[in-house]
Amino acid sequence: MQGKEILRLVDSLHRDKDIAEEVIFQAIESALQSAARKYYGPDEEVDVEIDRETGEVAAIHGDRKVEPETLGRIAAQTAKQIIIQKIREAESQTIYEEYIDHVGDLVTGTVQRFEGGAIIVNLPRTEAILPRSEQIPGEHYQPGERIRAIILDVRQQNSLVKIFLSRSSREFIHRLFELEVPEVAEGVVQLCKIAREPGLRTKVAVESLDARVDCIGACVGVRGTRIKSIIDEVKGEKIDIIPWSEAPEQLIADSLRPADILQIVLEEGETIKRATVTVPEDQLSLAIGWKGQNVRLAVKMSGWDIDIVPPEPLEGEEPEEEEAAEAEGEPPAAVKESAAEETEELPELEPELEAAGDAEEPVEQAPESAAEAAAAPAEQVSEEGPTPADTEQVEEPDAEVEAEAAAAEEEALPEPASDQLNEG
Repeated sequence: MQGKEILRLVDSLHRDKDIAEEVIFQAIESALQSAARKYYGPDEEVDVEIDRETGEVAAIHGDRKVEPETLGRIAAQTAKQIIIQKIREAESQTIYEEYIDHVGDLVTGTVQRFEGGAIIVNLPRTEAILPRSEQIPGEHYQPGERIRAIILDVRQQNSLVKIFLSRSSREFIHRLFELEVPEVAEGVVQLCKIAREPGLRTKVAVESLDARVDCIGACVGVRGTRIKSIIDEVKGEKIDIIPWSEAPEQLIADSLRPADILQIVLEEGETIKRATVTVPEDQLSLAIGWKGQNVRLAVKMSGWDIDIVPPEPLEGEEPEEEEAAEAEGEPPAAVKESAAEETEELPELEPELEAAGDAEEPVEQAPESAAEAAAAPAEQVSEEGPTPADTEQVEEPDAEVEAEAAAAEEEALPEPASDQLNEG
């Protein structure tokens, strides 16, 4: 290989791989030295030096000058492999030094392929890994699709550099706000704390260092344009922006929005920080959130353990259940309990009532009508049998009584029709 060809090769690798020229020259010298030792023997000393200006190779074995072409095909192949290995190591070191200083920064790449649950992302000069644990739940990508993430970690393993990305961390949200909100990037608005459940909801506490700048309005943007761009990037994840406060009561109340807070009682000790929050009974589910999501984020935001409780009823007030029962016409629970207790006591009195009923004689009921009253003596006679006096009265009726009865019948008869016509 001529000197000009070596210089052209070094310059090409320097521009393409961004490797220092001196590193490439040292790699070629080391490769030629290893090839010469393989040719002459491992114990032989061979000095190889390349002129940095002309590219000429000077190899000396003892007192003799060695031409690289005389080393043979095997030695040349060995030199080629060594040069490739040295170039890869130098390139890996360059990539490591480049990305290790950008841990936590936002990068943009394209989806290259999928390996298991991880996504391989193509970055400038290298590839990065987006593990399943650092992905937003429910998001899906296709090869060639653009993707944003932050650099989570950079590791150097042998001659390889592994770059790990993340989209589920809180720092990712912070970098998106810096990208979309100029006030955050300039430091006028600060993001004091972020609580996040990836793919579901994020709460961001912000503070303005300039009294003329509305921190929440700056993050939301005109008609929500700024916050909408961030929400679209995280695949529709809900983002709540609240004002930052050093007072725990105010921060807890803002973190539990949109629920109304009636009272907050703080209990702080050496090993405990607990807040008991009272909310209206009809807003318990709103304060707790879906599967406890809202209160969990409030705990992360405030750093306090939070208990959500309904208000206690005042003295003299009936619980809402009893008021609803009275409105429907049902007796209150206390009346129901007393009625149930009385019902349970009734069976104990039944034996005494039965004994008393057996001791008393049955009382005859009064006749309900005159016909029953007239029929009752006859039935009694037929059941008990006629007495001798009754027999005499039935067999020998009184003549005067019969005459009076006949006269009454004649008076009751109507007058003949002829008489009525004559009178008319």
